[in-house]
Amino acid sequence: MSLTNRILLAMVLGIAVGSLLNLLLSANALGVSFGALIQTYLIDGVFDVLGRIFVASLKLLVVPLVLVSLICGASALGDSARMGPIAGKTIAFYLFTTGLAVTIALLVASIVAPGEGMNLQTSAEFVPKPAPPLTDVIVNIFPTNPVKAMAEANMLQIIVFALLFGYAMSHAGEPGRRLAGFFRDAEAVVMRMVSLLMEVAPYGVFALLSKLFAGMGASAILDLAGYFFTLAAILVFHGLVVYPMLLRVLAGLSPAVLLQKMRPVWAFAFSTSSSGATIPVTLRTVEHRLGVHNSVAGFTVPLGATINMDGTAIMQGVATIFIAQVYGIDLSMAALFGVVVTAILASIGTAGVPGVGLITLALVLEQAGLPVEGIALIIGVDRLLDMIRTVINVTGDAVASVVVANSEGQLDQEIYHASADTLDAREA
Repeated sequence: MSLTNRILLAMVLGIAVGSLLNLLLSANALGVSFGALIQTYLIDGVFDVLGRIFVASLKLLVVPLVLVSLICGASALGDSARMGPIAGKTIAFYLFTTGLAVTIALLVASIVAPGEGMNLQTSAEFVPKPAPPLTDVIVNIFPTNPVKAMAEANMLQIIVFALLFGYAMSHAGEPGRRLAGFFRDAEAVVMRMVSLLMEVAPYGVFALLSKLFAGMGASAILDLAGYFFTLAAILVFHGLVVYPMLLRVLAGLSPAVLLQKMRPVWAFAFSTSSSGATIPVTLRTVEHRLGVHNSVAGFTVPLGATINMDGTAIMQGVATIFIAQVYGIDLSMAALFGVVVTAILASIGTAGVPGVGLITLALVLEQAGLPVEGIALIIGVDRLLDMIRTVINVTGDAVASVVVANSEGQLDQEIYHASADTLDAREA
C-alpha cells in the first residue's frame, strides 16, 4: 500500500475508533471500571502521547526547513531580480482569495440563514485576547534578533531574515557560492528527515484523530447543525470549486492532478489543525510532487501558512451572519462590507497570534456592532471545523505556489503531470 493510502486509511480508522470509543463510554457499555481504564491508559495515555509526539516532531522540522529552503531560494533568485514580483504575486493572490472567501460566506449564509428561529443563550462571556495593532505587526515583521525569531518560531521574521541572507549570499562572490552549497546540502538532509517522519505518519494521524473523536460527542454538532453544515459546505465549495477554477484560469493546469496529490497533506492538516505544523509536508509535496521550484515554494508555502486564512475568513463570514440572526440584529450593507475589509486586514494583522481564528472573529464582530460574547455559541464545534479550515488553507498555499511558479517559469510540468505512483517509484 502506498504511503498516501496508508495515511488516509489511518485517518479513517482514527475517526472510526475514536467515535466508537466515545459512543461506548457515553453509554457506559464497557462498565465503570473498564471504561475508566480505557479513558486513562488508552485515550489519555497511548493516543495522547503518540499524538503529541507526532505534532512535536512536525514542529521540530518547521524552522530549519523554512530557513534553509528560503535561503536556497533567495540565493537562486538573487541575481535575477524576481524576488519582488514573486512576493507581490503571492501576497496579492492570498489577499484576493481571502476577500473572495468571506464574500461567498456572507452571501451563502444570508441565503441559508442558519441562525433564524434560534433562541440560544450564551453559556459564558467570551473574552478574546486583544490583537496587536496593525502598525506593530508591520514593525515586528523585521527581526532584531534572528536567533530569537527562530527560537520562538516567528515565521514572518524568519522569512525576512532568510530572504535577506539568501540575497546577500548571492552577491557575496566565492564565499556566497560555498555557503550556497552548504545550505543545499542542509536542505537535502532536512527533506530526508521529513521523508522519515512521513513513514511513521499513519500512526501519528491515527492517534491524534482517535483521541479527538473519543472526546467529541455528536451532540455538539447536532445542537448547531445549521451553522456547522453551512460552514462545512462553503469550506468544501471553496476548496473543491473556487481553488480549482483559479488554477485552471490563471495557470491553465488540471486541478484534478493537484487535488489528488494533496491528499496526504490534507490528512496532516486535518489531524493537526495547524498550517504551521503542516509546513514540512506541504513544502515537500509542492516541490517534489507538484514541480514547483524551491525558489518559489520556499517563499509561498511558509508565507501562506502565516497569512493565508481563507478557511478562517469563511468562518468569520458565516459566524457573523449566524450570531446576528441569533440575536435578531439586521446588518446593513456598510456593515457587511466592513466585515469583508476587516477579515482581509485581520488575516495579516493577527498573523502568528495563538487562537487566531477566534481573535479575528472578535475583531469582525466588534466592527459589525455585534456582541462578542456570541462567540461562546460556536466554540463547541469550532475544533472540528478548525480541522476542515486548515485543509482549505493548505490547499490555497499549494494552488498559490503552482500559479506563481507557472507565471514565473519555475514550474516543472513533467513532475506536475506525473502520476503519484510514478513519483513514489522515483523516490523509492
